[in-house]
Amino acid sequence: MLYPELFKSLEQVRWNMDTDIPWDQYDASKLTPEQAQTIKMNAITEWSALPATEMFLRDNRDDSDFSAFMSIWFFEEQKHSLVLMEYLRRFHPELVPTEAELDNVRFEFDPAPRLETLMLHFCGEIRLNHWYRCASEWHTEPVIKHIYKIISQDEARHGGAYLRYMKKSLAEVGDVARAAFAKIGVLMASARRTEKPLHPTNLHVNQALFPQDTIQSRLPDPDWLERWLDGQIKFDGIWEKKVVDRILHNMSLLFERSFDTVQDLNRYRKEISQRLVVPAV
Repeated sequence: MLYPELFKSLEQVRWNMDTDIPWDQYDASKLTPEQAQTIKMNAITEWSALPATEMFLRDNRDDSDFSAFMSIWFFEEQKHSLVLMEYLRRFHPELVPTEAELDNVRFEFDPAPRLETLMLHFCGEIRLNHWYRCASEWHTEPVIKHIYKIISQDEARHGGAYLRYMKKSLAEVGDVARAAFAKIGVLMASARRTEKPLHPTNLHVNQALFPQDTIQSRLPDPDWLERWLDGQIKFDGIWEKKVVDRILHNMSLLFERSFDTVQDLNRYRKEISQRLVVPAV
């Protein structure tokens, strides 16, 4: 089981909201109303760890190890929402999300293949790590800059934990896991070819609720994410390349094969898919 080791390692680096956030360094002159509004949207988006955890527990009923790890992931992800809301409570109380706004992003996700979902969220953690690093650079107020840096480090550690479970799956089911991970890896590393950011909070997850079945579509401002990325924090091609390179690097480590481009990974995906084809009798 990975859970005991992950619990210990993550607990050793866990930050404290009271002592590790420099609240006394807040500078109101360095926070614009526009920036404050984005903090509210991120606080609500991070609340979606709640329905994601419900999904993970439902779809991994036969995996006690991974389900136990959800206790750590859920705690730390909800803490991200909480620290952003605490920032607003202290300095912009009129922007603290209402319980109704938070509840609106809690809805049931349709069942999905377990391995594909694992890979999807692994890539999501990589992307969030880079989004928040970019957001930290964009912000000018020192306390929120620090908060986004801390959150980004959490997301990187979560990605590392997911990667451990992906390695475990390779040992257990071999090419079935390779095919699932490569398929989602190609999709998530091809974000520049899509109109919308590829992240779990921006993907459709409940057919009965379509088109109001993404986390972002249920925010008070459904168009916020694209505007935040493109017009505010300026998550440009240079940043996107960092995300893609990180996905490809980890896939190279996972599969023990070098992938320099998404096309390399796609060729590998086809190779594995071919291996899984059952020969005609």
